[in-house]
Amino acid sequence: MTWGFGNIKGIGKKGIGKGIGNVRGVSGAVAGAVTQRASAARRRSTSLLPFLVAASLAGLAAYNHVRARQAVRRALRGRLMHVGAVRLHVLDEGTGMPLVLLHGNGSAAEDFVASGIIDEASSRYRMLAFDRPGFGASSRPRGAAWTPAAQADLINAALQQLGIEHYLVLGHSFGASIALECALRHPESVAGVVVVSGYYFPKPHPALALASLPAVPILGTIARYTVLPLLARKAWPLVLEKMFRPAPIGRRFAASLQELSVAPETLRSVAAESALLIAASAMVPDYGRISVPVGILAGAEDDVIPAVEQAELLKAAIPGAHLEVVPLTGHMVQQTAPDAVLAMIDRIETVRRAS
Repeated sequence: MTWGFGNIKGIGKKGIGKGIGNVRGVSGAVAGAVTQRASAARRRSTSLLPFLVAASLAGLAAYNHVRARQAVRRALRGRLMHVGAVRLHVLDEGTGMPLVLLHGNGSAAEDFVASGIIDEASSRYRMLAFDRPGFGASSRPRGAAWTPAAQADLINAALQQLGIEHYLVLGHSFGASIALECALRHPESVAGVVVVSGYYFPKPHPALALASLPAVPILGTIARYTVLPLLARKAWPLVLEKMFRPAPIGRRFAASLQELSVAPETLRSVAAESALLIAASAMVPDYGRISVPVGILAGAEDDVIPAVEQAELLKAAIPGAHLEVVPLTGHMVQQTAPDAVLAMIDRIETVRRAS
């Protein structure tokens, strides 16, 4: 019986050795196959990554485009007209002496609706609030430098098309520079000017260079249509707080202007006009040539630009200009203190009539 056990032991050892070898061989083969499959999966994932990124960006662009179109449709309460290659949206309400309203960078004609200025003044003035090129429902054709001078010529041509020969013009922020250019370039048509929170003597600043980056071709375009609108929506409350402080934020302005202000085409125009301010620092117009009555308004607590300093410099450059610094008011004077703006408009109209 010992043989029997011996044979059994011998056979067991050999069998077990062979079995273990076979198991190791199978395990190695399985591990190798798994590794190959994992490597192949990683290669497939890597090769698909550009397509996934492109699809995500395309989805974001479509989403932002739809929201921008919806915002423009909601803001279309005026008329659309074409002046050359430019489509202009203008609100035309009221009767009396024509008063042109030009909004600031990143805004729209809706600004003057939200402030109540159009409703308040339309009983004695014909109010014409334009969406400037690239803002609201107005187009901004590429290939042209939409400087304040170029926009002044465009607005004057639009008014001629509407049969308006003489008008007052009010501009806020960047729009203030355009209003002054209207008076400089079209003195036969402009009867008086009111400027609010303007940057009349701009200086180069790193913030302007940073703000102009979305106008850069290709990369800027991709950013404007994808991630920038999302970031701009997130930053909107902070932007409003800076523009309005120390006054409370205008709720109607905040609600009606947000989607218009973060639209891809608006972001392009904002960046382009920021770049124009850098260039404008080297060629300030000769404001002393303006001969019509000029009213200047500045918020005493403006945290966007040195508005009081700029207003005082402009008053010194234009003989006879009327200046009012509005206390407890920031950059959005027309929103926070519309009565001060309306009073200055009436003051300039009274001076115009007297002269």
